[in-house]
Amino acid sequence: MGLSLGVDTGGTYTDAVLIRDEAEVIASAKSLTTREDLSLGIGRAVEEVIAAAGVKGTDVDMVSLSTTLATNALVEGQGGRVALVFIGFAERDLGRQDLSAALKGDPVIAVSGGHNHGGGEVAPLDEAALRAGLAEVAGGVTGFAVAAQFGTRNPAHELRAREIIRDVTDKPVTCSHELSAKLGGPKRAMTAVLNARLIGMIDRLIGAAERYFDGLRIAAPLMVVRGDGALISAVQAKEKPIETILSGPAASIVGARWLTDASDALVSDIGGTTTDIALLKDGLPQIDPDGAQVGGFRTMVEAVAMRTWGLGGDSQVHMAKEGLSGALRLGPRRIAPVSLLAMDAPELVHGELDRVIKSARLGEFDAQFLRPVYADPMRDGLSAREEAVLDRVMAGPMRLQEAIVTRLDLGALDGLVTKGLVHKVGVTPSDAAHVLGLVDAWDTEAAVKALSAFALQRTGAGEPLAKSAEEMAQRIIDQLTEQSADCLLEAAFAEEGLEAASALPRHVLALLGRQGHVAVSKIDLGLNLPVIGLGASARAYYPAVGAHLKTQAILPDHGGVANAIGAVVGQITMRRRGEVTSGGEGAFRAHLSSGLEVFSEKAAALAAVEAELRAEAEAAAKRAGASDVTFTVAHGVKEAEVENRSVFVEAAIEVVASGRPRSVRGE
Repeated sequence: MGLSLGVDTGGTYTDAVLIRDEAEVIASAKSLTTREDLSLGIGRAVEEVIAAAGVKGTDVDMVSLSTTLATNALVEGQGGRVALVFIGFAERDLGRQDLSAALKGDPVIAVSGGHNHGGGEVAPLDEAALRAGLAEVAGGVTGFAVAAQFGTRNPAHELRAREIIRDVTDKPVTCSHELSAKLGGPKRAMTAVLNARLIGMIDRLIGAAERYFDGLRIAAPLMVVRGDGALISAVQAKEKPIETILSGPAASIVGARWLTDASDALVSDIGGTTTDIALLKDGLPQIDPDGAQVGGFRTMVEAVAMRTWGLGGDSQVHMAKEGLSGALRLGPRRIAPVSLLAMDAPELVHGELDRVIKSARLGEFDAQFLRPVYADPMRDGLSAREEAVLDRVMAGPMRLQEAIVTRLDLGALDGLVTKGLVHKVGVTPSDAAHVLGLVDAWDTEAAVKALSAFALQRTGAGEPLAKSAEEMAQRIIDQLTEQSADCLLEAAFAEEGLEAASALPRHVLALLGRQGHVAVSKIDLGLNLPVIGLGASARAYYPAVGAHLKTQAILPDHGGVANAIGAVVGQITMRRRGEVTSGGEGAFRAHLSSGLEVFSEKAAALAAVEAELRAEAEAAAKRAGASDVTFTVAHGVKEAEVENRSVFVEAAIEVVASGRPRSVRGE
């Protein structure tokens, strides 16, 4: 294929890699992710990797993008304010399948309509009520999610609602039936809400990438990694950004396999915001049959069986208020490291840290900073207090206390952080790694001062949290090791089907086993598989994690850019699913996108659904840029024994169309 360019945009770093003939990494590069203008971080990484390889933009045949931004947004509860159009459901359905939690108080337009399990209309869509609801909420939301009762059996009302929304507003619309063909209306609605919340973020990312590549005269098609590791076109990713959750982690699994040729291992990718762990079995990542779970939500998105924790190099460090020892806890929220901010605002950071150290006490807001994320942030849905706090932060970066007039402002500030409009800056494991000499990327002197200030906190026993910056740093790294081990053990226990897998790593017997307890009893606990450590900081942290769990830590060359590698070595895969259900003796209902069609023969109904799915999957694969498309088809037929004869109940048909992306030269 020639030269393939892979780019991964993470919460902290943007990585770029060039691969020749799908066989050799010829250059890689990293740049800080620039949230205010994503094209800057992408541009720096791509320019560096192209210069290192000694090639030109016109030499690149294919470009593929993976990202953790959607995953991070769900973990951190970020995203735009949306409205849900809820058709034919009861009010109590809002409380099912985490739908109300996903809405987070965002508006709901409930109207009559919907279909039954056979695809028949229960009630007409109340278009007047929908238009009235749109008039009330359209100005305060960034997009809409639409879910109708049994919308997968008949999508007519969802499609009509989308037409009306587009007629009344200019906001993007997500229909639940286009994200999943499975039953379960509230869960589909929740998935659609999350998709609508992410559209603006992913649109900005892809738009920034496209603008930059155009400037470099890279004419290659832009692909995006889906949550199952397959590739889709940029246009498809903009329409269904929810499918890019776990995109970065999925790409890392593909990259880990390519880099190590390992057959069986736990793959752990530690980034700035999250730790993502998946099982590589017989050389293949496992697909989660229940849908991707991220940020506490079990979605209907097909993705690798990945478990995600809010633990990374940029996790916020907390001191526990209870107890005498001043125990530490990391995450789940990501903040910006002090040592990083000091690169851009040295006088602000060093001045504040010197003041705190000189005073020998750490106030509630001391040694913490704020910075705006965007030069011109979206303000839809902000309260008056949030607007006021944001206006102050826009003059930043600044000390945190400068943005707080009353304690009520703290809630507004938290809302701005949640919406991704403001970054908090404070002590993180990345700062600790600088103090201990594990990394040397930013301002080490600022890291030393920040940890010296953090150590001034008093434990429950009245003692300083630590006696030096080095001691404080080691405690933070030790806590990262402990929590990383917790994550790996929880993933292992869950793979084994053990109950309460999330609690087992902290059980007293597990803790004794991790310490190699030998007394009257002998208790030992570790992992029986190697751990492949990926991510920019894995080499700094994972040797200790492997030792703690008594297993081999595999740290491959180029493991820091495994996501970018996985982005270009995958293939396009499009899945389409449909159903045939029983309509009674001699009646087979084919649920087609055009509506319900009844056949007198089972084979004819199955053939009709398969033909439609094959055409849709092939069209989607080709629209994504696939060449030489191949198909696999599966029929799952359910029958029941009634009076010694088999009676048809239903059938699920799945068609998978696959192919490698075409290069810019059509190869």
